[in-house]
Amino acid sequence: MAGRYPARRHPLLVPPYPGGKSVVRINMSWIKTIEPHEARGELKVEYDRAVKRAGKVFNILKVQSLNPECLRASMQMYLATMYGRSGLSRAEREMLATVVSWANRCFY
Repeated sequence: MAGRYPARRHPLLVPPYPGGKSVVRINMSWIKTIEPHEARGELKVEYDRAVKRAGKVFNILKVQSLNPECLRASMQMYLATMYGRSGLSRAEREMLATVVSWANRCFY
């Protein structure tokens, strides 16, 4: 329902105050996740792949844990985007991802 809840915009990082101190404001939602030691079936397979790739299961994957099929598709898209054939180098792709995250105020 558009308009039901008023949009509130809060800066994630307030510019430095005199003396150089900044204030960080974090607005987070709580999302139920399944931890790696609780994972079973298809989710365990995806988590095991994540550990093999990165050494751990990052939170960005855990937030998709209630839908392992979605998690798998998301990882396939990420891997194709970052490692598939492209006119961009791996470094250029990482740079673009960083700039987009910054523009979206996503400091993950």
